[in-house]
Amino acid sequence: MPCTCGNWRRWIRPLVATIYVVGLLVAVPLCVWELQKLEVGIQTKAWFIAGIFLLMTIPISLWGILQHLVHYTQPELQKPIIRILWMVPIYSLDSWIALKYPKIAIYVDTCRECYEAYVIYNFMVFLSNYLTNRYPNLVLIIEAKDQQRHLPPLCCCPPWAMGEALLFRCKLGVLQYTVVRPFTTIIALICELVGVYDEGNFSFKNAWTYLVIFNNMSQLFAMYCLVLFYKVLREELNPIKPVGKFLCVKMVVFVSFWQAVLIALLVKVGVISEHSTWEWNSVEEVATGLQDFIICVEMFFAAIAHHYSFSYKPYVQEAEEGSCFDSFLAMWDISDIRADVSEQVRNVGRTVFGQPRKMFFGEDHEQNEHTSLLSSSTQDPISAASSMPSSPVGHYQGFGHTVTPTMPIEPTSDGLYNSVEEREDSHVPTEKIVD
Repeated sequence: MPCTCGNWRRWIRPLVATIYVVGLLVAVPLCVWELQKLEVGIQTKAWFIAGIFLLMTIPISLWGILQHLVHYTQPELQKPIIRILWMVPIYSLDSWIALKYPKIAIYVDTCRECYEAYVIYNFMVFLSNYLTNRYPNLVLIIEAKDQQRHLPPLCCCPPWAMGEALLFRCKLGVLQYTVVRPFTTIIALICELVGVYDEGNFSFKNAWTYLVIFNNMSQLFAMYCLVLFYKVLREELNPIKPVGKFLCVKMVVFVSFWQAVLIALLVKVGVISEHSTWEWNSVEEVATGLQDFIICVEMFFAAIAHHYSFSYKPYVQEAEEGSCFDSFLAMWDISDIRADVSEQVRNVGRTVFGQPRKMFFGEDHEQNEHTSLLSSSTQDPISAASSMPSSPVGHYQGFGHTVTPTMPIEPTSDGLYNSVEEREDSHVPTEKIVD
C-alpha cells in the first residue's frame, strides 16, 4: 500500500544521510582507539585503511541506489541499473571481510565472483530493454544494416547473419557466463574442501589453473558478444551513452580478474615469497590479502564512476506517485533470470537432440520488467505496430506495474522517451523488400 508518511521522498534521503554520518562519527573514533591500544601489524593496518575506503564507498553507491528507488519510474531500465550499482558495495564489503579473515576468503569471494557474472548479464538486459521499447521492429532494423564481420580474434570465423540470429547469439553469449561462473565457483569450493584447489599457484596439478583458464575464456566471450552487440547497434544506443556504462562494468570485472592473475604470477616468480608474510600464515594468504586490499581502494573510484554513468536524473518525473516499499521489493524480483536460464537450457537440449529451435522473438507482444532476455528483444513486424509496452514509460505504481501517461512528454537529457506517442513519432520503420 502507498506510504502514508507524507512526501517520503523529501525525508528519506536526509534520514539516510544522517544515519550514515552518525555511524561514521562513532565507528572511526572507536577503530582509532582500538588501534592505539594494540600493537598492530601490516595486516591490521591494511584492514583499517581498507575499512576507511569502505566507509567512503558504501554511501556513494547506496545514495545512487536510493535515488533510483525514489524515482523508480522506468522499471525495465532502472531494475538492471540498480542490480549493477550493487556491484560496488558487494565487492568492497566482500574484500574487506576477506582481508580480515583470510581463512574464509574463498567462501566470501564466491559471492563476489557470482555477482560479477550477474552484472554482465544485467548490463545486457539494460541495453536490450532500451532497444526493445524504443525500436519494436529491431530485427528489421538490424537486417537492413550491412553485414557485420567478427572482430579479432574471431575475424576468421563466418559472420553471424544480421537480424534475429545475431541478436540471439549475442544475448546467449552473455548469458552463458551467468551459468558458467556459478558452476565453476561450486567446483572451486568442492576442490578446496578436498584439498586440490591450491588458489594462486600456476600448476597443471591443481584445479585452480584449469578453472582460471575456463572462466577467462567464458568471460572474454561474454564481453566479446557485448562489444559486437554495441558495434552493430551503435547509432540506436547513442542516446543512453553506453560507452561510459560499458567501461564501468568492464573495468571492474577485468581489472579485478587480471590483477589476481598478476599477483599469482608475482608469487610464482618469487617476488612475493615466504620470507615476507607479515601476519599472514602463508604466501597464498598474502596474495589474497593484497588482492582484497587493492579492490577496497579501487571500489571507491568505481563508486564515483557508477554514480555519474548510471545517474538517476533521466528518470526523474514530476508528480511521481507510488509506494516506497514496492520499488524496493521490485529490486529483488528475479523472475526474468529464471526465464532466461530455463530458455537457454531448453535451447541447448533442442540443439543436442536435433530439434528445430523455437522462435524467440515472434511471440512475446508485451515487454515488461519480468520478461526474459532471450524472448524480449523484438516482436514480429505486424504486431509491433499495434503492441504497446507497459514500460519504461509513465509512472511506476505498484510491483511491476506502470501507468502510461496520456499526454506526450519531452525526452529527457539522456535520450529516454517518456511516452509511447513520442516513441512512435520518432521511429521511422525500415522498409524491406520481400522476394
